[in-house]
Amino acid sequence: MSSPSAVPSSQPSAWAPMAITAFRVLWFAQLGSNIGTWMQTVGAQWVLVEAAAGAAVIALVQTASLAPAILVALPAGVLADSLDRRRLLIWGSSASAVLAAGLTVVAWIAALSPWTILAFTFLLGITSTLTSPAWQAIQPELVPRNLIAASSALGGVTVNGARAVGPALAGVVLSAFGAPVVFGVNALSFVGAVIALIWWKRPAQTGLDDREPFGAALRAGVRYVVSAHLVRRILLRSALFALPASALWALLPLTAKRLQLDSSGYGVLLGALGVGAVLGIFALPLARRRFSDNLVIAASAVLFATGSLAAAVLPVVPTLVLLVLAGLAWIGTLTVLNAALQLTLPQWVRSRGASIYILVFMGAMAIGSTGWGIVAQWLGTSLAYSASAVLLLLVAASVRVLPLLPGTGTVDRSISMSWPTPTLVFEPQPTDGPVLVQISYTVHPDSLAAFQKAMGHVESSRRRTGASRWALYRSGEESDVQLETFMVPSWGEFRRQETQRLTGRDRDIRAAALAHADGAPVERHFFPSDARRTGSARAERPDLAE
Repeated sequence: MSSPSAVPSSQPSAWAPMAITAFRVLWFAQLGSNIGTWMQTVGAQWVLVEAAAGAAVIALVQTASLAPAILVALPAGVLADSLDRRRLLIWGSSASAVLAAGLTVVAWIAALSPWTILAFTFLLGITSTLTSPAWQAIQPELVPRNLIAASSALGGVTVNGARAVGPALAGVVLSAFGAPVVFGVNALSFVGAVIALIWWKRPAQTGLDDREPFGAALRAGVRYVVSAHLVRRILLRSALFALPASALWALLPLTAKRLQLDSSGYGVLLGALGVGAVLGIFALPLARRRFSDNLVIAASAVLFATGSLAAAVLPVVPTLVLLVLAGLAWIGTLTVLNAALQLTLPQWVRSRGASIYILVFMGAMAIGSTGWGIVAQWLGTSLAYSASAVLLLLVAASVRVLPLLPGTGTVDRSISMSWPTPTLVFEPQPTDGPVLVQISYTVHPDSLAAFQKAMGHVESSRRRTGASRWALYRSGEESDVQLETFMVPSWGEFRRQETQRLTGRDRDIRAAALAHADGAPVERHFFPSDARRTGSARAERPDLAE
């Protein structure tokens, strides 16, 4: 397997990650799988169109494929951080292949109904969601850091390039062979992904022998995102874009019906979006060199609004042209946000952070698809498209007051291993806790204001990495003593905080606070002294031992 370091780091091109064999093989596997998924989506939607289903039911296909993100995205992130990601991807892709094969059989025996289609789409959405955080988390393993933005853009091609090929191919296959063959091709595409993953000889994933309990890992991931200002802003921008943008994806079959197009014509409409996304791979690096990421996000929202308006009222040719621009806008927003997320999240919580991103983005798409379907059912498709376009223009304007924050994608997330091991009078077990940590600082009164300001950043760092109930106190007896206190759920979590979760950025934050203190701080650790103690800590008291 080629090493990521084999790729030159100076001025990488948009296609530089393709020089890495493992990335290239898995990229084509994802592309094939996504082409099959889009063929399945088009086949399902068009079966409903031909059955004269209402706008709300047709839009539910999009909802059924995305709603699983609301249910299983967070557990999927925990699994991707706790289990071997390669094995998780193999099992998840295998399950998708089995489900797609089942849908093929049901279609072949002519037992399809709207609810059968929605049920299989929902189940396939679950298996897709279970593997999505792992797919995102392995990208930094395949390429060096300077190629992450390019790999994120190419990852977008596997989705959006599939939109260019999959729908058009689905239209041809539907016309020539019918829905069962379309669904069968989707099943084979997942088989191809499984073969590629089995071929990938990934180095053994470290840290699995000290994996966190599921519940603790889930809470740690949520706690990190809640305390990470940079990540929260990325999530907000993704939700603001996805909610109105979902109208175009959900209602495009009705645009094909308005334009009196058949299944092949509907495939061409979706293909135009995919072509624009592929063109965006070439245009986006140029745009990001000349303009800020925030400006790219704003411009993308405006372009996508024009595509939505075109789908509402314009004839075929201008609609296709503006849908190409909308596809370019789609990849522009997703590439900026995905790259920012991957470069901002530390390795220990990358899958869980990615799962929350998927939850927010896909959840907004699912809710929006249902909402726009209802609006189109009751008030008309044109009004639904127009309302979504107006909201997208407001999203573009909101970048001025809610931009991506400074430091996004540039902070040091390398793990810092320079923290000393505390010396205790007994050996706690990993489950012992909660642990109360007290750190005493000596601060000259002239430096107090600067110290307290710096400790505000320390609080965010502590909370991101596992702490709760943080507070800073001043001594009533000594004017120059400040006491930091925080709680950690267990001794095992505290050790993970100190050895696996603290990054170069956290080191700099602590150093900035210590620069205003005199001498070394004094750190002490307190454990419950009652019967809740377990293991060695509890065994120190014979009267409490069992």
